[in-house]
Amino acid sequence: MEAMEVDSPGEVQRGGGQRAVNAAAVANEPHVISDSGSSTEVDEDDDEDNEGRRTAARAPPRLPATWAFSQRAVGGSAAAQGAPIRRRLRQGLRVHYPSQTAAPSRGFPDFLLRAPAASVAEPESGSTTEVSDSEDEEVGREEGPPAAPGPVDPAPPAGPRVNALVQHTRPQEAGPTNSRTAADGERKESQNQNVQPVPVASASVQSSQPEEGEGDICSICFEAWTTAGEHRLSALRCGHLFGFTCIQRWVKAQGPSAKCPQCNKKAKRSDIVLLYAPKLRALDNSEQESLKKSLEQEQSLRRKAELESAQYKLKLQVVTNKYGQAQQELQELRTLMAQAGRSSLSSSSSSSSSASSSLLLLGVSQRAGGSRTAQYGFSKAVLVSQAGGSRVLSYCGALSCLLASQPSPHATLVPGCGVKKVSVVNMKASQYVPIHSKQIRGLSFNRQNDSLLLSAALDNTIKLTSLLTNTVVQTYNAGKPVWSCCWCLDNSNYVYAGLSNGSVLVYDTRDTSTHIQELQPLRSRCPVASLCYVPRAASSPFPCGGVIAGSLEGACFWEQVNETTYRPHVLPLESAGCTDIQVETESRHCLVTYRPGRSNPSLRCVLMALTRTPQQDSSQLPSCSCSPVQTFGAGSSCKLLTKNAVFRSPDGGGTLVCAGDEASNSTMVWDASSGSLLQKLPADLPVLDISPFSVNGEHFLASLTEKMLKLYRWE
Repeated sequence: MEAMEVDSPGEVQRGGGQRAVNAAAVANEPHVISDSGSSTEVDEDDDEDNEGRRTAARAPPRLPATWAFSQRAVGGSAAAQGAPIRRRLRQGLRVHYPSQTAAPSRGFPDFLLRAPAASVAEPESGSTTEVSDSEDEEVGREEGPPAAPGPVDPAPPAGPRVNALVQHTRPQEAGPTNSRTAADGERKESQNQNVQPVPVASASVQSSQPEEGEGDICSICFEAWTTAGEHRLSALRCGHLFGFTCIQRWVKAQGPSAKCPQCNKKAKRSDIVLLYAPKLRALDNSEQESLKKSLEQEQSLRRKAELESAQYKLKLQVVTNKYGQAQQELQELRTLMAQAGRSSLSSSSSSSSSASSSLLLLGVSQRAGGSRTAQYGFSKAVLVSQAGGSRVLSYCGALSCLLASQPSPHATLVPGCGVKKVSVVNMKASQYVPIHSKQIRGLSFNRQNDSLLLSAALDNTIKLTSLLTNTVVQTYNAGKPVWSCCWCLDNSNYVYAGLSNGSVLVYDTRDTSTHIQELQPLRSRCPVASLCYVPRAASSPFPCGGVIAGSLEGACFWEQVNETTYRPHVLPLESAGCTDIQVETESRHCLVTYRPGRSNPSLRCVLMALTRTPQQDSSQLPSCSCSPVQTFGAGSSCKLLTKNAVFRSPDGGGTLVCAGDEASNSTMVWDASSGSLLQKLPADLPVLDISPFSVNGEHFLASLTEKMLKLYRWE
């Protein structure tokens, strides 16, 4: 807004006459015009203007209303005696003498009729200006040139009395309006002598900007911080926020003993961090965090309770089996005692009767003690492959034979890979069956005992082979190398194949064209190293049926809702190092094998119980998970993806866990309930696969190396 020039009232004096002097006296009162914070300029002639002001100062005021409302009894006499009047000009105010435009109004002042409107601010002015000059500054001092703008003291926010003094004036208004406004301001000024002036900047901030909260201002200078520039938002290490220049000066001023202005924590220059936040708002989530912490504690206690429950269930199962075994031994003992009683009646001597009963009791106790201390004993070693290359093992109950994968013994005539049959009746290798063109990674049989072998190989195929005729009856091309396979134990028409990209393909044996469904990996695309199916069990705490797909970076349980629908559940396993997963279908336990790593330098086999959380409401589906029950440690070497085993103990007294140890070239047998190592079965090479089986009431354990198959009998 352009500044308005101020002319001297000396021109009025040149007109001559008492009327001009009276007009100059009225014009001597400055008119206040808001100029949006611009500086005041007063242009006066050196000689004529000073002489005109002296003449005007000696003339008494002629407006009765001015005298009535000013209440300056001394003022009139001082003006009559020629006392000089000194005016104080402030920054942001402009002085205008109405002698340039028109004569002052002689009528009754209009501001008396418009007194309530004095506090109404016109919206066109960009700032609010208040005029408050004390009486002793205006009267009794020598007249001189206009004083320079002095410092403005801060004042409290404008109240009702101060608002009455606030005026907004358009620069384009005419002279009479300006004179009337100045007269109104002079009269109101005399009534409010005790009111301190309000700074222009402060009043403009209060009228144009909204009130700021404590979270938007710097606690050092009480000014709003900015998103850029020197006063941009910054923070100390303790988390309190300040303007960058303020906190920098604060830390520099205090020196090495600098502290945060709010929390008194130690601070230094390097702790100041600039924050890039256009608008900072902090929500009060303390209650939410407290609820989260309570939920985590509750979940931790629940997992702990589930773990203890699984351990107690396993121990209860062991005790129950031992109790059943003791009941059976007691029944046998009673039968033997009854037989001994009948034989004593027919004998002629009572001494011989007591001796025979004692022998019978000793035999029963020895047999009972032998059953408790029974273990595996070496039975037979069978050469499978002279050149090596065997990898996986499986048992066919219909033909009572073991099948071990191996490369073709006649690679020039019949190239590729197949399986070697080993009869468990005479413990001899019988014949070789060619199946695939590359290495076989998985072998599996179903529950139908129909002698159909499912095999998976790195030649991108899975095949069904009839061992009765030793021919391949069905081939499926998966398009990628197949690392594992298994049958659906609830419906033998479906088979599963784990691929190298992490997917699991579902095949229907009645459809010979292609797979019917693909289960995409949820996380990583590591090869599916192991596949095992968990059959449905309505009476079990874990009644779900589905397939567990294990990879090097975790595992996922695909719950089979119906024949065509699968629901994924990510199992909470370690993120890396999982080499194999096996399932014990009766107890619903799975054995997870981890290779040595940085945090655990030895091979670990973790026995986990499959769990299912109950359905809380109709919108949330039940989730399936697993919790560790027992951990078994082996050697510090694991270069191959070996397959382990978890199965019921042959004596019915619990669960056994078997794993191959590469460091000692042996098969380790643990008791799942106590975690103790029962046996260590030696081998000449690292054990790659383990398979338990039973024939004619006798229990065996087979361990496979690259060349040999070793058989152990439960004794």
